[in-house]
Amino acid sequence: MRIGRPRFQNLKRRLLGLSAAALVLPVTAGIAGTAVAGAAPVTHRAPSGGYEEVSVPSSMGPIKVQIQWAKRGGGAALYLLDGLRARDDRNAWSFETNALEQFANDNLTLVMPVGGESSFYSDWIASSNFNGQDTTYKWETFLTKELPDYLETRGVSRTNNGVLGLSMGGSAALTLAAYHRDQFKFASSLSGYLNISAPGMREAIRVAMLDAGRFNVDAMWGPPWSKAWLRNDPFVFAPKLEGLSLYISAASGLPGEFDKPQKPIDYYNTANGMGLEAISLVNTRAFQARMAALKIPATYSFPSNGTHSWPYWSGELFKARTQILDSLNAW
Repeated sequence: MRIGRPRFQNLKRRLLGLSAAALVLPVTAGIAGTAVAGAAPVTHRAPSGGYEEVSVPSSMGPIKVQIQWAKRGGGAALYLLDGLRARDDRNAWSFETNALEQFANDNLTLVMPVGGESSFYSDWIASSNFNGQDTTYKWETFLTKELPDYLETRGVSRTNNGVLGLSMGGSAALTLAAYHRDQFKFASSLSGYLNISAPGMREAIRVAMLDAGRFNVDAMWGPPWSKAWLRNDPFVFAPKLEGLSLYISAASGLPGEFDKPQKPIDYYNTANGMGLEAISLVNTRAFQARMAALKIPATYSFPSNGTHSWPYWSGELFKARTQILDSLNAW
């Protein structure tokens, strides 16, 4: 049977159309399948060991975070907070101490956020006008929402974490744990300032922040009589710490085994470290008395020698290691 030319053309167009559809459908199906798979919930597992530097989005812009992953891919994590002079390139726990080596074989991820000089790891009410700060610090939001959001995609638990800091980071660690109990099971202050409502403390913090980056303390918590100061004072919010595993430390301020000044600058730094640690000791002893009155237990360490310096904090971290791993079930 011969097919007339018009009918032949129509049949040809239909066959071509069917062929095109046959080619397009698998591609379309593949695209649709990817979209569905992406929308489905995914169970993540943390990498098993190793070190990584990541950039985490935040309201302050991208924040660098140094991470040492749990040796066996566990979900527990310990946040390590820096001091007042936190740098923008590295968290000092990663190079001033042997923290990475201490936990290298444990099922615990070390999380070391970078930056935050003079921030007290807090949400500020404004950017600092003394030094032309570009953005307003929102460190509490970052450490309790934005960073956990990211870490969860890498297999880290939102609810099985510890937080430890030194000096500025010490009081901040207790603050974060007190107000975010769903996130932290362990908190530690090493040489922290835990009674900032004590006479002279708010003025001392103002001077220290001017010295460390010319930051205006009023941009942080407002004037000294504001409620924000009380919210961030461990002595005041101490009742909120009940039930947490706590490790609290401050040395005497007397030079110890790691203080061996030789040059004039060494003697200056040692004297400065002695004074800062002595103030921390007074603050921490007052906090201890407050906790005792509330009948809230904590582990305390008061070495007879030691200044406000990194070798001593590295030693205190090692002393706290067993308690950290027990609290987070991270052996």
